[in-house]
Amino acid sequence: METLARKKRRPMSEINVVPYIDVMLVLLIVFMITAPLLNQGIEVELPEANNEPLDIDENLQTLVVTITAAGEYFLSIGATGEDRQSLDLATIARQVGQIKNANPAIQVLIEGDTNANWGAMITLITALQNAGVENPSFITQPLTGPA
Repeated sequence: METLARKKRRPMSEINVVPYIDVMLVLLIVFMITAPLLNQGIEVELPEANNEPLDIDENLQTLVVTITAAGEYFLSIGATGEDRQSLDLATIARQVGQIKNANPAIQVLIEGDTNANWGAMITLITALQNAGVENPSFITQPLTGPA
């Protein structure tokens, strides 16, 4: 009795996307939790200035030297601010000099707090010039009130 007809098995053409949605939701939650924790840079209150924006080449590396209101110096390559250890002025000058010798095209930016000591700022600029930085640029924020 071979009258029983065999059913042909056809390949399943559907994709089960439920596991992919689960993975996506887990990744979304992880990124939502970690994104606020990624604080980039040192928190300083930048002074306001009515200047034109600097032409910063995005392809070149930037070196940011930060001075806080308490007179602490920080050094970070790029805008990441991963180095959060306070450094003394001699260490800043030595490291900036070494970086400038290795990469003469690097852009050096100074990020100073509005309440930073003016004497400490001048000392920092002098140390940077002695390290080979000819013309450091200042990071400011635009004026918020009438000019």
